[in-house]
Amino acid sequence: MIEVTAPASKSFSHRYLIAAALASGTSTIHNVLDSNDTTCTREILSLAGARFTPLAGGSWQVQGTMGKLLGGKTEPLSCYVHESGTTCRLLTAVLASGKGNFRIHGAPRMHERPMGFLVNALRALGCDIVCEEREGFAPLQIRTRGIRANNLPAQEHVGMHALAVSMDESSQYFSGLLLASPQAEEMITLVLGGSHVVSWPYIGLTLQCMHDFGVKFLVETREHVDDDWLAADWRTLSHVEPMCLRVKVQPGPYRAGDFYVEGDWSGASYLVAAGALGRQATRVKGVRTDSLQGDRALINIIQDMGAKLTSSDNGITITPTPLHGVDVDMSQCPDLVPTVAVLAAFANGTTRISNVAHLRIKETDRIKAPANALRSIGVKVEEKEDGLVIEGMGSDVRLNLQGKRFATSNDHRMAMSQALFALKANDVRAPEMFRLMDDPKVVNKSFPDFWKTFEAFVDD
Repeated sequence: MIEVTAPASKSFSHRYLIAAALASGTSTIHNVLDSNDTTCTREILSLAGARFTPLAGGSWQVQGTMGKLLGGKTEPLSCYVHESGTTCRLLTAVLASGKGNFRIHGAPRMHERPMGFLVNALRALGCDIVCEEREGFAPLQIRTRGIRANNLPAQEHVGMHALAVSMDESSQYFSGLLLASPQAEEMITLVLGGSHVVSWPYIGLTLQCMHDFGVKFLVETREHVDDDWLAADWRTLSHVEPMCLRVKVQPGPYRAGDFYVEGDWSGASYLVAAGALGRQATRVKGVRTDSLQGDRALINIIQDMGAKLTSSDNGITITPTPLHGVDVDMSQCPDLVPTVAVLAAFANGTTRISNVAHLRIKETDRIKAPANALRSIGVKVEEKEDGLVIEGMGSDVRLNLQGKRFATSNDHRMAMSQALFALKANDVRAPEMFRLMDDPKVVNKSFPDFWKTFEAFVDD
């Protein structure tokens, strides 16, 4: 049996580093993911006043700022987010809850990714924000003395003064504002706005982090906009509708402590898929089957495709078996789309992936890029506005990859999902797949040890 270990959760690593930087006192965060994205978050928080000391085994000691992240007094503090959308969206909100002047900027692709909903929300909370090139996009400058709820409008159908936050494009707007809200002097109520909800489980991760650090909040939901609000257990929410959820966040400090980052289901997805497509049973360690991470949905998706899985307290075991196509709404687990698309290519029948239109504004267009990758190996793919229709080639197909060169599109998830092609190739051993990528180092964004880990899937 092949045994591999999932990387630490990128989502939790970002959030715990931010919360520790805001906390009163010193925290220790264990098993932090060491990647390009988390490094960006840590470096910006350091510039704003937090102190990070590396410890053995991937742990960090963090001296918090008591909620006093500081920017420049005259010139803005330069906050370079590189290509990390999580760093950009979460820290734009969190830094706005501090004091001073901040400049948020990044790589060219980051300046193409929309932030208008977040910009408008922060302006409603009293921040002065100037977009340097295009309204609603970075680079942007923030001039702030903290966030305030006293000028928020009374929201129709909400029954109180609140801030409506759209999640049409990204859950990171809502998450960033949640993390920032305890820094206000009065309670802030955030209402789920917009027309539809994407990536809801990431909000659960944010609330888990806030809860772990002692922040007080109340989540309320209702069935319809005219119903009464009722307290809800945020840990069990799997589906929410616009204007039917609100979070009341009390002002107060983040409480320092000792925390452990769990394994990452997004990173584990490539290892699980490799187990399904390979020739040997595979055990993926380090992931929790009861995790709040949305990408845990891979368990259900791959089982629906016919995979054989068994789970334990610290991982899952996958036994290779022929797969078949499925119809799947992936709005709550969009990062899995490149992985599921490859699984679908080697399944029998048709797979329809839907409700992921927002993938077009990720690191690359994650509808077009997977479609092009699959076409390059002979798969029939129909590209929809909000998804893909994939005609599987079956589990017995063998690929000839001689002379191939795969485009990573500057996207870590494209590189790791296309690596799975090696498991169906006659002429490429799995660890050699990185040589066929135009930029194999792009995996450093979220899973720096990917290629080393993937060596376990070498055909004997």
